[in-house]
Amino acid sequence: MRVHLAMAVLTLMGAPLVLAGCDDRSVAAVPPAVPDVGVVTISASPKHIVKELPGRIAPTRVADVRARVSGIIVARLFEQGSEVKAGDALYQIDPKPFEVDLQSAEAALAKAQAIFEQATAQANRTASLISKQAASLAENETAIAMARQAAADVAARKADVARAKLNLEYATIRAPISGIIGAALVSEGALVVQNDPTSLASIQQLDTVYADFTQSASDLNKLRRDFDSGELERIEPDAAKVRLLLDDGSLYPIQGRLLFSDAKVDTSTGQVTLRGEFKNLNRELLPGMYVRVQIEQGIDNDAILVPQQAVQRNSAGGSDVYVLNNENRVSLQPVRVGSVMDGNLLVLEGLKQGDRVVVEGFQKFAVGDAVNPGKWPQDVATADVSRPRVE
Repeated sequence: MRVHLAMAVLTLMGAPLVLAGCDDRSVAAVPPAVPDVGVVTISASPKHIVKELPGRIAPTRVADVRARVSGIIVARLFEQGSEVKAGDALYQIDPKPFEVDLQSAEAALAKAQAIFEQATAQANRTASLISKQAASLAENETAIAMARQAAADVAARKADVARAKLNLEYATIRAPISGIIGAALVSEGALVVQNDPTSLASIQQLDTVYADFTQSASDLNKLRRDFDSGELERIEPDAAKVRLLLDDGSLYPIQGRLLFSDAKVDTSTGQVTLRGEFKNLNRELLPGMYVRVQIEQGIDNDAILVPQQAVQRNSAGGSDVYVLNNENRVSLQPVRVGSVMDGNLLVLEGLKQGDRVVVEGFQKFAVGDAVNPGKWPQDVATADVSRPRVE
């Protein structure tokens, strides 16, 4: 009885081992499934090279309001922060001293004119007496000299009158340019001095503004070499576009124009200064505002873009992508990438038109595995080629 029980126990214990062995054989017999991956097909297309650079807004014209005559300010004639036109009255200096000076100059002119008339009449009489030999040559010469001196004195007195009128006019301080006037830096009762460097107010012209930005000299030299080698195509000066990105990331709606590129390099920064001009009809752009300037510098006729997520970083700090061969097997391809444009990376080296690059499903395969390629929903081959490339 004990012998039969022991045999039964041994039989039950061995049964799972036999079943387990059968299961392992059945699993090994099933081939692994080929994983599905998302793939894009590379298509080279023309792209505008757009360099994005930091910049600041500056007014096109700035004028400091200063006194041209000395005196006491008796009135301020403008609202601070308002828009003024060239020639508008801003301050009034007490005009009474200048009115008195003008009256004195006019009186001196009247006296000089009376003396001139008398001297001219005397010269005429002397000239008639000379013809009758009733006066000497010396008397005639003296009369002529006196008439000329009187004429010169009249001219001097006229200049004094003109100067007095000019000083009286300068007693009303006017706007030298049109624009937005800032804070009043003096008030009524203040003494202002002629040619004093102290400003009474400042006016900035803001209907058109500048965007001053810098680019490294090395970047400009590389751009020039790319043009010379034919890698990039030049943009006609009239077709070059300059756009602004505001501090909140929004695009300024009005396109500007590039005015110049400085001919010298800043020795402390190695940067070259560039300037763009923009219409500012709504006064949205204010002096000192930080902006990002996008400037078109050329056209890459065979630019290659890949989705940003397709690029893998390796341990050496380089970039790789997974590429499929004709047998749909995965290989690792080193690439050199440039700037980002709308989520896509510019590939400078390593890919060519027609290459198939894996975009998603990286966890499903290893290098050398066969995969089942599927079109990725956002295939860069159908991307809008008119969009500019931003560096």
